[in-house]
Amino acid sequence: MFYWVLKTVVLGPLLRILFRPWVEGEENIPEDGAAIFASNHLSFSDSIFLPLVLPRRLTFLAKADYFTGRGLKGRATAAFFRGVGQLPVDRTGGKAGEAALSSGLKILRRGELLGIYPEGTRSPDGRLYRGRTGVARMALESGAPVLPVAMIGTDKAQPTGKKVPKIMRIGIRIGAPLDFSRYEGMEDDRFVLRSITDEIMYELMLLSGQEYVDEYATSMKNRLLQAARVKAREIQEAAKPGAAAKELEEALDAAEDDGPAAADGANLDDPVDDAAHHERPGDERAAS
Repeated sequence: MFYWVLKTVVLGPLLRILFRPWVEGEENIPEDGAAIFASNHLSFSDSIFLPLVLPRRLTFLAKADYFTGRGLKGRATAAFFRGVGQLPVDRTGGKAGEAALSSGLKILRRGELLGIYPEGTRSPDGRLYRGRTGVARMALESGAPVLPVAMIGTDKAQPTGKKVPKIMRIGIRIGAPLDFSRYEGMEDDRFVLRSITDEIMYELMLLSGQEYVDEYATSMKNRLLQAARVKAREIQEAAKPGAAAKELEEALDAAEDDGPAAADGANLDDPVDDAAHHERPGDERAAS
């Protein structure tokens, strides 16, 4: 109930007026039955704007930390995430992937819509990164079609770390549903899972126009974070008494040019990892 109040009365109308979201591919949204909306992930606000434009409820999986805060702020945060269609998933321990898979399948088996970010975390630089195979396993085990979704402009409206978004138009492109029933019974074959995931990422690349990077976004974030830490140590050393002023200035300039990004390491949508590797998504696919 709170979901629909927030969407149609409290938050939704204001967002529609301010951001005037446009949608392409509305005809691809199923009127009933289960479906997986697999989206690129550019901004925190992706999880708000995508449900906003769908006539049916869309549920995303979110880390349980958002729902366990204490005090007034913690309760308000939990209420907000539930209100925008987020479902808490405990990611602690070695069975985090199974918990996310189980939660997602429950939603799909009820005939509802599930939102997923195959990249597992927000893009650190606006490019599209290698997909995690959890989306493929959910598609095979549930039999639900996968609709690729490209969020357009959310990274410019609300970049990582910015709490107050910039007022501008937001776009959503929804692709035709992808049917993977030809792989029925093969959900334990990691090569099939990789093939399906690559096919989904290829469609996302076409819809979004993003440059594709054949690397996990979490790996890139960790590398950027490590580089930022090294640069910070260099700056600290340069700032010690006796260091040349020119050396300090050069270190500071280099740190600013690198633009270090924070790494959240979130992989909610990765119940299964794999070792198979392709140069581009969709270049190599398992035979149908």
